[in-house]
Formats: sequence, C-alpha cells, structure tokens
Amino acid sequence: MTRIHQETFGEGKPIVLVHGWAMHIGIWREFAKQLAQHYRVTCVDLPGHGHSGKIDPLTLERISAELVNIIPPAPPFSKGGAGGICWLGWSLGATVVLDIADRYPERVSSLVLLAGNPSFTVGATGRSLETQAQWSGMDVRLLDYFAEYLNKDCQATLLRFLSLQVNGMPDRKALLKDLKTAVFEYATPDKATLQGGLDILKQADLRPVLSGLNIPVSVILGGLDTLVPVAVGQKMQQLLPSLELNIIDRAGHVPFLSHSRETVAIISRFMDEQCI
Repeated sequence: MTRIHQETFGEGKPIVLVHGWAMHIGIWREFAKQLAQHYRVTCVDLPGHGHSGKIDPLTLERISAELVNIIPPAPPFSKGGAGGICWLGWSLGATVVLDIADRYPERVSSLVLLAGNPSFTVGATGRSLETQAQWSGMDVRLLDYFAEYLNKDCQATLLRFLSLQVNGMPDRKALLKDLKTAVFEYATPDKATLQGGLDILKQADLRPVLSGLNIPVSVILGGLDTLVPVAVGQKMQQLLPSLELNIIDRAGHVPFLSHSRETVAIISRFMDEQCI
C-alpha cells in the first residue's frame, strides 16, 4: 500500500480536495481553511506528489484505488446513503474524482469539478473526428510540448505551465508568485510521475462517466481559463442536464486562489442544498 499524505481541517459534512498536475496539498491550504469554517475538509497529495509515496506506473485506476483506500466511508447524510462524501477535483484532480465516482460509486455522494474537463484535450490520437470537431478542450500539442521539455528542463516546463494558468488575469504577476511559492514548497515530482499525469490528461475520456452519473454534480469554470475553455461547460451540461454550472467571469484556471470568496460561496451553496 502506498503512503498517501493527507491533511484535515474543520468539522461538519466531509469534502475531499484533489489537486492538479504537478501540485500538492500546499496549493489548497489557505482555501481549505476557508472551507473548513463550515465543513470537514481533507486535502490529499496525489501519489508521487508532495509527501505521498510514488506509484509506477502512475495510472488513473491506481490513483483512484489509493485515494479511496485512505479516505474512510462517512456516515450517510442522504437518503441514498452514498457514503456522505463530496469529492472536489481541480484540473487533473477533476479527472481523478470522476474516475473514483465511476469505480467506487458507493463512496461518492456528490462531485465538484473545479476547472476540470472530462475530456481534457482535443486532437488526441484515438479520438473520433466528432470529438475533435465538437468538444472544447486543450490542444494536445501543448501537452506534447510539456512532455518533450520535461526531460530537457523540468523546472522551466513547470513554470511555463504555471504561467498558462494565470494568462489574461489582471493580477497575473501576484497570482503567479503565489503559485510558484506554493508549488515549490516541496520537491518537484519526478519525471516519471509528471509524465504519467500528462498521459492521463491526454488519454482519459470520462464523458461517458459524467453522462451516467446519478449524483449531484457542480462545475466551476473560469471565464478567462486558457487551459479549460469555458465553452466546455455547456457541453458538459448537455451530457448531464442536472449538472449545476457556475462561471466566474474574471477567473482563470485557479479560481480558488484568484476568487476564493466566490468559489467558497458556490461550493457552500451546493453542499448545503444537497443533503449529503
């Protein structure tokens, strides 16, 4: 069993936060403490990130198994008795929590997808022409660029990725500084782990999972996000009409940093409206 690091704050209805590519718990900490004024918030380091042990290869199936293994079932708050846990995933983390909902439905009562996309890229090998023409996502060539340059200059590649997350933001410099401080608080994941995460983003297509969910789902997107196009929100709603779609117009890929108050308000309303 892989050692998975976690930190928990507050009391109340449980919510688990799963971070994005190359990140760790530190990216959440201040935001988690805001949420923890109302809920029991658990943050986890993905395998090979932060203080968590590495798994090789890093696959979606193994990530989901490791996270579910360390998060105990909660007493059911809902009539359905779905374990009482809301899983919130940001970016790559949104892909992970969708996979957990698919593989372990009894452990998930609701989902929050924060700047996430069930099919992260367009133009990936194996995707249908219909997918490429109609779905909104990130250009797969950009992920290929990151994969190529990880071996040449890992830190510069990560910095490039961080800068994309705040592109177009009026307070870009301050946000980028905060991101750098948080990300480099701990050692950078090794290249195999980083490459595994990119492979998941490139290959995973969880649209069938999203369309088949029968639990409450909230999606939060930034209107200025350059990695997850805001247009994908309507596509997701077409797949799951019951989905709650929230757009923070002036936010980018990190709304929990740039617009923490609005993000907390959206999550709180969702958590309180659902009897989870």
